[in-house]
Amino acid sequence: MAPCFSVLRKKEKCYQDPMHMADALISPLVGGAGWAATLGLAGYSARKIKLSADDASVPLMGVGAAFVFAAQMLNFTIPGTGSSGHLGGGLILAALLGPHAAFLAMASILTVQALFFADGGLLALGCNVFNLGFFPCFVAYPLLFRPISGPSPTRARLTAASMIAAIVGLQLGAFGVVLATRLSGIASLPAGPFLVLMQPIHLAIGIVEGLATSAVLLFVWQARPETLHLRSRSRAAAKGSPKALALGAAAVAIALSASAGWIASTRPDGLEWAIAKVTGEAEGVAQSTGADASLKGVVGAALTLLIAGAIGFAVRRRFAAKG
Repeated sequence: MAPCFSVLRKKEKCYQDPMHMADALISPLVGGAGWAATLGLAGYSARKIKLSADDASVPLMGVGAAFVFAAQMLNFTIPGTGSSGHLGGGLILAALLGPHAAFLAMASILTVQALFFADGGLLALGCNVFNLGFFPCFVAYPLLFRPISGPSPTRARLTAASMIAAIVGLQLGAFGVVLATRLSGIASLPAGPFLVLMQPIHLAIGIVEGLATSAVLLFVWQARPETLHLRSRSRAAAKGSPKALALGAAAVAIALSASAGWIASTRPDGLEWAIAKVTGEAEGVAQSTGADASLKGVVGAALTLLIAGAIGFAVRRRFAAKG
């Protein structure tokens, strides 16, 4: 079978953002398995949120998802590689919302990207949600971030937790891409060379993600420490309102979305770069920029806010009805 890049010459997107696989890389069996795993996790997460939903979590689901959607548009150049990367954002959401709400928020983000903007394929959507949602929310966050940060974090502990958990989560997600592609067997991507390229490039992306995650969480920790999902007590009992934080996050999401098309790197992302190296192609697909990309970002962030927010409000209503 011809390399995946030959499909791109027919003006069909084979892959888009880091770890956003498209259908050309995934077999129906692997895609179906990814969908089954993701739907199972989504149902489990919805049931867990019903038992713990509070007023502080609901508004943050929508604006948090919109913020991550916007942040994912800001591709940054990785020096010396000819590649670029962007944030995943799953760990930030898990620290703010808890792992279950964060997983549903990530699913909302990736669904909007796939359905409305052709970022990733529909068959591959389950795998993409699993790689970008499961590993940061259900592995890196509970097993690394929370133990390292502790229930009463300090600046140093929160920074260390963000760095380590972000790097490990992204490394696991990158390995998930290689594994899914290998199991599918429909693209000319030898597993060994693909793995050797995917892991280091996503290590570099993970370091940047760790720095960005620590910056965001340190700001939240200083401004509204009760918002971090680190204490066993309900945040509904915390003083104050999350509205100010939610409004601030919404404003930042709009600003990021509107500016992304003008300031984001145009270089191929980590996945495209790795595939180009393995297949011997000269380059991957440059990222779109300009007014069209900015408009796409604003519309996408708004759609993500509406979908994730609707999920949060639906969960709260069911929780209130049964409570």
